[in-house]
Amino acid sequence: MTELDTTDRHLLSLLQANARESAANLARHLGIARTTVVARIARLERSGVIAGYGVRLGQRMEDNAILAYCGLSVQPKAAPAILRALQRLPEIEEVNSVSGPVDYLVAIRCDTHDRLDRLLDEIGMLDGVNHTTTSIVLARKLDRRRAAG
Repeated sequence: MTELDTTDRHLLSLLQANARESAANLARHLGIARTTVVARIARLERSGVIAGYGVRLGQRMEDNAILAYCGLSVQPKAAPAILRALQRLPEIEEVNSVSGPVDYLVAIRCDTHDRLDRLLDEIGMLDGVNHTTTSIVLARKLDRRRAAG
């Protein structure tokens, strides 16, 4: 496990807010040299603290999307194949292994109810899926993950 100092934690928070921020701007915010920022990012990537970079949809896209959570009960031997199949579906945002009546909780974002319906049928038909249960999000009441605009 990589030990994180105050500068590493500040760097990570800046990258979480904007992963495309230039090294020069990050250096200005942190009060360190640009080459030091580049070296720290490389170290954090090598050690697995930074696992990757992605696109977070803006409010405009999220407002037009349907978010659902699908609980999956699966046969244990089928789990690896099911996870590979889910990984190939771009609408799947997260797959979490959970305790309780289901094995996985899957976050799904679709552009239409029809696409969500077809996707849920596709997931339910995967070999090894015993049971699914789905809840559609009606409204977000609290979101502490959203980046400041």
